[in-house]
Amino acid sequence: MGEWITPAEMKYTASDEWIKLESAEALVGITDYAQDQLSDLVFVELPEVGDQFDKEDVFGVVESVKAAADVKMPAGGEVIAINTALEDTPEMVNEDPYEKGWLIRIKVSALADLGDLMDADAYAAYCADR
Repeated sequence: MGEWITPAEMKYTASDEWIKLESAEALVGITDYAQDQLSDLVFVELPEVGDQFDKEDVFGVVESVKAAADVKMPAGGEVIAINTALEDTPEMVNEDPYEKGWLIRIKVSALADLGDLMDADAYAAYCADR
């Protein structure tokens, strides 16, 4: 298996986003695997507070020295906060993708959307197989 961090309290998508549910709200970001594949991030484009998205909608873009990648919603919901610190320091996603490098906080509108996401063990195996 790879050397990527996959915290047990998160759920993961096949497109390399994570979601951490906290009651009816959740933090969303990109995984350690994703930031490792992208390399050094130089820009993060995030939505506006109040924007609403369905599961798998693109809500943002992360750009690195190597590539740009769309970031998709792991569950439907309304954006209630964005990580404004990433405007000046997008490298926080590389340094700490699960804590300081979170992208958005959402109010989850469809908890059922979380049902088909991977747990940490399944996601780690998925990454190792790529």
